[in-house]
Amino acid sequence: MSQGLLDAQNGKPRDDGQPAHAALSRRTFLKFSASVAAVAGGGLMLGFSFPARSQGDVRKTVIGGDGVETPQNGVFAPNAFVQIDTAGKVTLIIPKVEMGQGVYTSIPMLIAEELEVPLDSVTVDHAPPDEKRFTDPLLGGQLTGGSTSIRYAWEPMRRAGATTRVLLINAAAQQWQVEPASCHAENGQVIHAGTKRSIAYGQLVEAAAKLPVPENVPLKDPKDFKLIGTQAKRLDSPEKVDGSAIFGLDVRLPDMVYAAIVNCPVFGGTLASVDDTAAKKIPGVRQIVKFDNGVAVIGDHTWAAKRGAAALKITWNEGAGATVSTKTIFDDLAKASQGNGAVARKEGDVNNAFSQAKTRIDAVYQQPFLAHATMEPINCTVHVKPDSCEIWVGTQVPTRARDAGAKVTGLPADKIIVHNFLLGGGFGRRLEFDMVTQATKVAKQLNAPVKVVWTREEDIQHDMFRPAYYDRISAGLDANGKPVAWQHRIVGSSILARFAPPAVKNGVDPDAVEVAADLPYDLPNQLIDYVRQEPRDIPTAFWRGVGPTRGTWVVESFIDELAVQAKVDPVKYRRDLLGKSPRALNVLNVATQAAGWGNAVPKGQGRGVSVMHAFGSFFSMVADVAVDQGEVRVTRVVCAVDCGMVVNPNTVEAQISGGIIFAITAALYGEITIDRGRVQQTNFTDYRILRIHETPPIDVHIVKSSEAPGGIGEPGTAAAIPAVANAIYAATGKRLRQLPVGNQLMSA
Repeated sequence: MSQGLLDAQNGKPRDDGQPAHAALSRRTFLKFSASVAAVAGGGLMLGFSFPARSQGDVRKTVIGGDGVETPQNGVFAPNAFVQIDTAGKVTLIIPKVEMGQGVYTSIPMLIAEELEVPLDSVTVDHAPPDEKRFTDPLLGGQLTGGSTSIRYAWEPMRRAGATTRVLLINAAAQQWQVEPASCHAENGQVIHAGTKRSIAYGQLVEAAAKLPVPENVPLKDPKDFKLIGTQAKRLDSPEKVDGSAIFGLDVRLPDMVYAAIVNCPVFGGTLASVDDTAAKKIPGVRQIVKFDNGVAVIGDHTWAAKRGAAALKITWNEGAGATVSTKTIFDDLAKASQGNGAVARKEGDVNNAFSQAKTRIDAVYQQPFLAHATMEPINCTVHVKPDSCEIWVGTQVPTRARDAGAKVTGLPADKIIVHNFLLGGGFGRRLEFDMVTQATKVAKQLNAPVKVVWTREEDIQHDMFRPAYYDRISAGLDANGKPVAWQHRIVGSSILARFAPPAVKNGVDPDAVEVAADLPYDLPNQLIDYVRQEPRDIPTAFWRGVGPTRGTWVVESFIDELAVQAKVDPVKYRRDLLGKSPRALNVLNVATQAAGWGNAVPKGQGRGVSVMHAFGSFFSMVADVAVDQGEVRVTRVVCAVDCGMVVNPNTVEAQISGGIIFAITAALYGEITIDRGRVQQTNFTDYRILRIHETPPIDVHIVKSSEAPGGIGEPGTAAAIPAVANAIYAATGKRLRQLPVGNQLMSA
């Protein structure tokens, strides 16, 4: 339950006099349609449309392949993000993909605010793959991830709307032969103040297209915002509720066949041989396709393909990966932690500070592999022809998906057409394109489009996992218990070394050390270093943030340890260290006051706290837990967030709540274990996910701020895990330094 906006100075509820955007409702925003088409002259174009009026049957639009409405004569396109036609239709081009985080609402709000058009009157199209026009400088490519969407879009999208508005005003002023300053835009039209004349945008596009594009157009003062900061309803919600929204799994094509995949159970292993005699006898099975590390059974429908896959008798070349286990991986990490790492941050004289400290505390924290387990399992549909290749997939990286298709087929990139869709959860999993590579390998051997769908078992056992990590952390305390020396060694896989090699400099993966190398606390002597240790053949990837989700748990748990050693309340201990970080201190005060910190809790229950600065936002969380015979139940979470200027409070609350649920799952249950090179977990029966009835009440307090927007998609997950862990300590007196803490508590 959201507590609304709070004043950044005193933490009191804010009433800014702006009602929720009333024009947008589930009833007025009727249908979603998605369409895709090749850009004229080759290459690819991806599009989603959320029209404000019904466009007919959604599925026919997608499956029939009618295509995106590409710019025609009479369409005014002054920049990469805005198009207006002579009928007044406003199309906004969104450079990020929608995977549940709300960007198909929040980014249009930014443009519509400055363009002066109602949010429910616009159509939203996804940007075509174009690194020159749509690169996110925070990520170095046309990617969706890293909680960067609003941080990236905040100024460019507003400027695109403002520039378009000024051009239309100038066109109207020229037509009326008046000064532009005497005109203003409102509700999709230009109005002359003196005569009250008005003219709709559609009637101005041809004239505006002939005018020079102005530079450095001033943006609105935040006090004049009409849309930004209001509780606009999600534009994609109605279709997700009524089932008309289109995801990759919904693709249906003429003559399409279906593939069930059996991947080698051992990472790094390959296919030796397969006996498909029994599989071919199953009604509906058409063909058996072999590739380097797996087998695909092609059927008339998914059930036939799945039954055929179960009937295969496969022999694998397991290779060296068959000797890998969870124990060997953590033995490798522990051994690597004995050596010096690449220095991520060094301040003061740590060795001297330790030598003069009154008390020294050392700890080792361990974190397991984690799967993404997105709601929509991995899937990809591909049709390979002699001179072209079409790919239907939900992806966070459309250009990388295209390039994967080109690499497998050998076709030029401009012959690869990628159709992108809404994503049924990303969390970093769809920053990878292994599903495109595999599906294209299968499709090359067929003469029809094929939909490849992984079972949940394949999805969990062949994921790209959040890395396992091993942290050595130490602190030296003075006579008052205040830290005077801080040393933190992080050991684990480098995702960026594979995903974006130039980002790794002097041996430091900036993602792996994020948060750990930039703490909000006043620590005079610090040494943070990083040791890269890859887990043999096990693939690793981003997981709703990596550095902050792993680093915050270690740091905030250890800060709690220091507070216990100093015999100081954990909140007071943090307050005393946050004098140089007023925003962090403020969210701590807001969260703890709202949670009733200091009030007694019943026996068997505990309350924990955390503070974090990551992704440009400041978070504090308080978690309440109850522990009964080793079983942990989170009973409440209170969060305060300062994420700068807020575009849509509804989106912020939803993202934080989802992140907290994701975090509770990870804190209590999340663990992928390896035995003989194989993932032992298979489905939600043994890779447990928090159920609806287990989800606690979540109170989100959004602090009003005039700072630039920060990220919101991943911080909730990062800040919640240590709050839960610290609450468990408060309830039990047991400091658990391994995740998942639920499992550790049961075995303690």
